[in-house]
Amino acid sequence: SSFYYPFMISPIFFKKKEDIDAITHSLKSDSIIFLAYAKDNNINSFEDSNIERFGVIGSIMRKVDMPDGRVKILFQGLEKGEIIDSVRNSKTRKIKFIMANIDISAKEPYDKQRSEAINSVLNEKLSFYAKLNSSIPQDLLTTIYETNEPYRKAELVASVLKFNRTVAYKFYKNNNIEDKLLDIIEYIISEINTLKIQHEIRKKVQVKIDHANKEYFLREQLREIHKELGDDTQKEDDVLKMRQRLIEITPFITEDALKEITKQINRFAKITGENSDSAMLQSYLESVFEIPFDKESSKKLSIKNIQKELDKDHFSLEVAKDKIVEFFATKELAKKRAVENQKDSGMILCFFGPPGVGKTSLANSIANALDRPLVRIALGGLEDVNELRGHRRTYIGAMVGRIVQGLIEAKSMNPVVVLDEIDKIGRSYKGDPTAALLEILDPEQNKAYRDYYLNFSIDLSKVIFVATANDYGSIPAPLRDRMESIYIGSYMPSEKFEIAKKYLIPQELKKHSLSRSEFEISADALKMLIDEYTREAGVRNLRRQIASLMRKSAKMILLDDTLTKVKITPKNIEEFFKEKSFQYTKIEDSPRIGVVNGMVWTSVGGEILKIEIIKTKGNGAIKITGSLGDVMKESVQIAYSAVKILIDNHELEIDTSKIPLSEKEREKLSEGKKVELDASDVYKRYDLHIHFPEGAIKKDGPSAGIAIASVIASTLSDTKIDNQVAMTGEINLRGGVLPIGGLKEKLIGAFKAGVKKVIIPAKNFEHDLHDISDEVKDSLEIIGVKDVKEVLEHILLRD
Repeated sequence: SSFYYPFMISPIFFKKKEDIDAITHSLKSDSIIFLAYAKDNNINSFEDSNIERFGVIGSIMRKVDMPDGRVKILFQGLEKGEIIDSVRNSKTRKIKFIMANIDISAKEPYDKQRSEAINSVLNEKLSFYAKLNSSIPQDLLTTIYETNEPYRKAELVASVLKFNRTVAYKFYKNNNIEDKLLDIIEYIISEINTLKIQHEIRKKVQVKIDHANKEYFLREQLREIHKELGDDTQKEDDVLKMRQRLIEITPFITEDALKEITKQINRFAKITGENSDSAMLQSYLESVFEIPFDKESSKKLSIKNIQKELDKDHFSLEVAKDKIVEFFATKELAKKRAVENQKDSGMILCFFGPPGVGKTSLANSIANALDRPLVRIALGGLEDVNELRGHRRTYIGAMVGRIVQGLIEAKSMNPVVVLDEIDKIGRSYKGDPTAALLEILDPEQNKAYRDYYLNFSIDLSKVIFVATANDYGSIPAPLRDRMESIYIGSYMPSEKFEIAKKYLIPQELKKHSLSRSEFEISADALKMLIDEYTREAGVRNLRRQIASLMRKSAKMILLDDTLTKVKITPKNIEEFFKEKSFQYTKIEDSPRIGVVNGMVWTSVGGEILKIEIIKTKGNGAIKITGSLGDVMKESVQIAYSAVKILIDNHELEIDTSKIPLSEKEREKLSEGKKVELDASDVYKRYDLHIHFPEGAIKKDGPSAGIAIASVIASTLSDTKIDNQVAMTGEINLRGGVLPIGGLKEKLIGAFKAGVKKVIIPAKNFEHDLHDISDEVKDSLEIIGVKDVKEVLEHILLRD
């Protein structure tokens, strides 16, 4: 790996037999040797194509045999040589080596005046270089300065510079001395610049090391002084631990965080314990070092694990589970394909739907599948923005915000954070928490989320946020836009039955220390419990009722030593409950005039709402009762106008003989004169009173429009309404039927009420039925309509 020049006397070691044989032959024959260089440093091949043309002609001054079989020679370089033909093997039988015809390399003529000028520049640069590089022997430098022969001087300087093999050989084979000297000067200038930079770096590092050592020794002396004086050294120990912890987390925090923490540690170290800021600073620093900057869950994202965990913990909810898995599938694919903008990024989901349907438990399953801790932050009723963002340290009792506190509790920087009841956040003079959530839930901003208490930014981009809500419409639109929303709908009675059998009953048996041999509930009793003792979209109350049954059963077993098993059946279930808690509204036994089945959405699922109407003699006034909101009152007016248009256009058949006559018309009729009435007189001579039962419950929304129009048309035309039909749909002034929301819950409510046929808007019929279970679709005849005339054709029963 070394490079040798003609003037050098150097020790060289050889271990190959061919080389040792050549050395032996040279000594015996008192001949010179040629030191050649292998191409690409491949010293194992003696082929002609592997040997460079230029080398050093020299003699062996001494040979020493080494104990390990190697041979050491003292080589004296004499001249630069050149191979003038191909190398060949020796002809001697006993020893084998390679030989070739070598000639002394010719030196090109040069301009002496130019050479002297270049030599002067070289001496100047070399002198400066030697000041920066102290490893050059002074005697060698003196020899170089005193040498005027340019070829020898170039090779002396080259030996000082220690080129690598490739650069050294390129320099060595060049016979143009001016080019050689200029290349050397250029190389020295480059090395001077490099050494200057290295010197500056070493100086800066040394200053820092000296400062750190000085500080360390001073602090140690201060500790000893405090010991001698009997002072408490706990604070110095705390500061030392804080500095050590800061070093550990430095690679994981931002530059502004490092500056802020260092600044506060220095402040804390300087002030005395009696200072009022001491406790505040200590509390701040303890909170900072509790944040797990250097800890993350390392389990790889796998949609197979997520699917398995979701299926294990949740029955049904197929649409919701598919959407969750699809969402995580894009993240996993991005990681596998090394898409940088998706790598290790967090995600923001929003599960919305009625209470008790499994929104929070879905987040639990995601956390279990990813092996990440789960943090729940309740946002219901939150009004103070500082609860989320943290309080500024100027306030007494200030602390970090709930988000950072969640990271501390999770002991990880990438947990699953559940923002519970995000639709119930309040707003007051203390600020708007939804504005803070806009930053927290924005992937472009939460990489540098700033907590007021910490006063520096932390990275929330790896956190998986899962928000839950009951009323999706109550969430501000900018906040909805930042989340991937997934609807979790109501359960069917059959789904509740399976959930109770597979999940709720086994879980409650374990909680109440009961075995399957001690408690049993029959299938019919369980169905009765679901239908008549609970009324909800989810299964939360069902769990409570099952737990109540088990508590009562446990009490019975303890009080009666002979009792070994409690079995709940439809016959004895009433013994455990005083009365049936809930009953679903059932349809009328027979068709009636002025009574229609509307379909409504409630927070506990869908239900049937009967709308009643009577007519009395009057002048066309309309009265509305039943605790209605403004939108529903407007729907009554719109429906009434739409029916009036049908009557005026003779599209709704009216029996004018049943319209009450005025006093003048009765006199006219008694005189034998003919009295002609118009169909429109029916709404001019009757007052209508529309009532929505369960008046204590607030009702609002436009979706009862076609039901209101139907019941008005029934009353004015004296036509019965099919009691087996329920309907939902908004109506406009022209009688058109507009789409509505909450269709799934409404259809489930109609199914439970015993309805046979439902009428829904045509657009809902086209787009929303894929979310409805087959059990409901098979039990109901579902009809899509575009205008109110189609509705009346399906529900009015004419003789």
